[in-house]
Amino acid sequence: MVKTLRRILALACLAAASGAHAQGESLQVLHWWKSASERKAVDLIAARLQEENIGWSDSMIPNGSGVGAGIVLRSRILAKDAPEVAQVNGIVIRDWARLNLLLDLDAVAAAGKWDRLLQPTAAAVIQSDGHVYAAPIGIHRINMLFYNRKLFARVNLPVPETWADFERAAARLRQAGIVPLAQSSEPWQVTTLFETLVLSEGVRFYRDLFEKRDAAAYSDARLASALNRLRGLKKWMANPVAERTWDDTVRDLSDGTAAMMVMGDWAKGELQARGMVLDEGFGCSAVPGTANYHLYNVDTLSMIATRDPHRPAQEKLAALILSPAIQADYNQIKGSIPVLRNPNLSKMDGCARASYKLFASGAEAQVPSLVHRMATEEIVRDAMVSEVHRFFLDDNVTVADAQRRLGTIARTFTKNR
Repeated sequence: MVKTLRRILALACLAAASGAHAQGESLQVLHWWKSASERKAVDLIAARLQEENIGWSDSMIPNGSGVGAGIVLRSRILAKDAPEVAQVNGIVIRDWARLNLLLDLDAVAAAGKWDRLLQPTAAAVIQSDGHVYAAPIGIHRINMLFYNRKLFARVNLPVPETWADFERAAARLRQAGIVPLAQSSEPWQVTTLFETLVLSEGVRFYRDLFEKRDAAAYSDARLASALNRLRGLKKWMANPVAERTWDDTVRDLSDGTAAMMVMGDWAKGELQARGMVLDEGFGCSAVPGTANYHLYNVDTLSMIATRDPHRPAQEKLAALILSPAIQADYNQIKGSIPVLRNPNLSKMDGCARASYKLFASGAEAQVPSLVHRMATEEIVRDAMVSEVHRFFLDDNVTVADAQRRLGTIARTFTKNR
């Protein structure tokens, strides 16, 4: 933990040192997109912004699911060296807006008719107290099961639709000398797997647990079932389960070292960046028991309240992000789907079209991700991720103890709402 904090502080210093802007109009953008596909998607936006005579000064902070980027952003704001733009996702947008740290984008949203342009849920994510504080870029589906089609063909396996199917497939793969499930022990990756297991116990239960934080849900047998399954899946992972970045874990799938992976659809973008072709080299399906639900994350960029002269350029970037061309091209690279009500379907592969159709079907199918800051406050999210990670690493922690500790987190922070 100390080493991680030192590294994050070092990154903060580097980010601050790179804060000087190039000659001409430029926006410094702080984000955590690091992988090959993410960089390609970022470069696309930067190139389109340059066509508007505005530079994109990159400040990328690599540290799982934005934890490091959040620390760096807070430290830079305190040091009065804030970037002009930052990746700020989910409920964090509301919290930062109420601290007057974000510019409102009401004029941009009105001019672009965002109320009619955007999927309603994407529109809601970027608002706080009636004002717009972020530009949404894409919608990711978290509850995805990716699989190596060549390995499945070698062992003559169908795609698992239930957890019983998964167990049978994993056993056959193990017998063939193949690691069934690629997985990192990085905290957010472990909890991403866990939240899909909770969803497979039932959507109402998921909402009670993470959105409502209903006290009764934490003693429910379904939470015990999800925790037991999380621990049980370890036998199908590499031993030991190393802590690696998500794109390194994707490599196991693309190289044929592992047969399956549970991850958000950004993994699809990375598999494609590695030269794999959907429906040939790899396939995508829903995590068993979750086919009717879209566990979602909305990626957004917020404009930081820094200096007034930057506002026109910040607003231009926000408007650009919502252009149909950027929406189609960016999300095709990234693996996500556009935030628009009527996107260009011709730019979507089968996996993306299925994701879009399900998300667009309405609120019943849409489930906000805990890990990716859609379901609850950052402080609750961090505490729950830490607890699930502790349970995953230490087999001496009982299921009952994990339930009790998660319930304590929920009760403590619910009182402070």
